[in-house]
Amino acid sequence: MHPIRTLLPIAALAATLTAVAQDAAPTAAPQPTAAPATQAPATTPAPAPAPQPAAPQATPSPAAPAIDPAIAAQAEVRERIELTRDALEKWVETRRTIGVERRDWALGKDLLDSRIDVLDRELKTLADRTKEVEATLTEADRKRDTLAQEAGTLKEASAQLAAMAAQLETKVKALVKRFPTPLAEKLKPLTQRLPEDSAATTLSLAVRFQNIVGIINEANRFNREITQSSEIRKLADGSSVEVTAVYLGLAQGYYVGAGGRIAGIGRGAPEGWTWTESNDNGPAIERIVAILRNQKPAAFVPIPVKTN
Repeated sequence: MHPIRTLLPIAALAATLTAVAQDAAPTAAPQPTAAPATQAPATTPAPAPAPQPAAPQATPSPAAPAIDPAIAAQAEVRERIELTRDALEKWVETRRTIGVERRDWALGKDLLDSRIDVLDRELKTLADRTKEVEATLTEADRKRDTLAQEAGTLKEASAQLAAMAAQLETKVKALVKRFPTPLAEKLKPLTQRLPEDSAATTLSLAVRFQNIVGIINEANRFNREITQSSEIRKLADGSSVEVTAVYLGLAQGYYVGAGGRIAGIGRGAPEGWTWTESNDNGPAIERIVAILRNQKPAAFVPIPVKTN
């Protein structure tokens, strides 16, 4: 209830109480009037007594002032009215204070409710994010475990590939020694990249296998073809002569020079190609060279071939 609305009826009530108290106060009692004296019958006057000596009169004590009961009642009523008015004023002030407290409490409650709603929403958002993060962490853990397993598998496979590459490099190095000069010169960029120590190399497996595959591919291509090249051959007497060499793949080779007067036959060996002079086969080898250069028609030319 609003304090002003409460104050008006209470003030009216206090005024009413004051009026009632004044009406209820006792009024002063009327003083009794003296009754009229009746005329006494006439009598014969008695003789006067003889004068007696006067007795000493006592001094009268002062009497207490008389209190009017009506005035005392009015004072009591006024005191009660003042007490009632004070009580009513305190009650009104208390009601006003209660109203203010209720208003402040309502405002504070609304504010607290709003903050509670905001905190509830934030808690829900945090809970949702926590679930998402937990799900992400779970998925990340699962992927990490999978990647760890894959890493272990790849590491094992890498070790196996490294051992295989080391074996292949050893075999390729031995094979390179058997290559003829044209093929060896062509493969120098790849053979020079073969590691000296396969166990201590810093080359990646990809580079190492590229080298091996490149060398083997070129060797296979050379082995499927008939190749001719100009070379300087050192003869048995210590002289050197320019010759034309013909290679039947990697299995057999021939050379001819000086118009067919100088000729030889060569074969691959573990430490390199070995050449043997065979001047008797010079004309036949010379004819083979002419056929390869399209200077003569194709024909079967008998020449010696030696296999392991």
